[in-house]
Amino acid sequence: MELVSCDTFVVLADKTESGEIIFGKNSDRPCGEIQEVVHYPSQSHQKDAKLKCTYIEIDQVEKTHAVILSKPEWMWGAEMGANEHGVVIGNEAVWNRLSNGSEDLIPRLLGMDLLRLGLERGATAREALDTITALLDTYGQGGQCSNIISDFSYHNSFLIADQKEAWVLETAEKLWVAELVTSGVRNISNCMSITTNITLCHPDLKPRAKKNGWWDGETDFNWCQVIGVTAGDLTDPGSRFSCGRKLLETGASQNKFTVSSMMSVLRDEPSGINRPSGNFPTAGSQVSILGKDGRVPCHWFTATPSPTRSIFKPFTFKM
Repeated sequence: MELVSCDTFVVLADKTESGEIIFGKNSDRPCGEIQEVVHYPSQSHQKDAKLKCTYIEIDQVEKTHAVILSKPEWMWGAEMGANEHGVVIGNEAVWNRLSNGSEDLIPRLLGMDLLRLGLERGATAREALDTITALLDTYGQGGQCSNIISDFSYHNSFLIADQKEAWVLETAEKLWVAELVTSGVRNISNCMSITTNITLCHPDLKPRAKKNGWWDGETDFNWCQVIGVTAGDLTDPGSRFSCGRKLLETGASQNKFTVSSMMSVLRDEPSGINRPSGNFPTAGSQVSILGKDGRVPCHWFTATPSPTRSIFKPFTFKM
């Protein structure tokens, strides 16, 4: 299967003109799928309440944060979004040595469900990450990822950010690694991108890797190599990952990156980051500036396909 889906980006405060973190994502989805932008207020829930996600029911928490989401209309979860505390998340489809066509179609939590749950339950980027990994360990990930393409499933990576920092979280089945990002630029696409710079990981990852012969237990633990995905996509200048990183680095080279700079990255067609047509067109886009020193975060959504032909509409939770 051709690796198709999305791209998510973050530029940290040291590289932006205003000193605020800037986030962006294009959501590329099967042609014909409707993507909507929706707002849900914060809510209190009864103790022992249950929550129906796209496919399965899980335990609800007593309070959920207000969120704005860009989501396929048929599923509970979301492709990208933000919450009232200035946390933003985008996810990507990834494949690895643990990908299993039939096993991955068993209904569990979709990556998009995990994204929304992270936003509803996490007041910081780290809290959102901890929420996602805990739910992944409890319920697993899986299920049909499209209402148009049959037998379409994948594992997920996430880029999570708040006003202070960003995290890249990459998963394979219930296993995961996370990388803390506090400066510079970072992006994710449809390939594993964490190598040896691992800040956190699933406690069973290294023992399982050694037991199964994926890792010798002595050399540096390289997630990309261990999980069965080479770094080819990371070094190929024609890949969307490499092109996206180059666009970020060029735009941030003078430490003057802006919201408009991120919109330009999302509108770039030669790289394949913006796909105005085809079987997996860009269905929606988000750009967020996450605030600083009392400045309120602001989130722009297209709510329409192809950012080249779309207007980014602003939203704040203080409106």
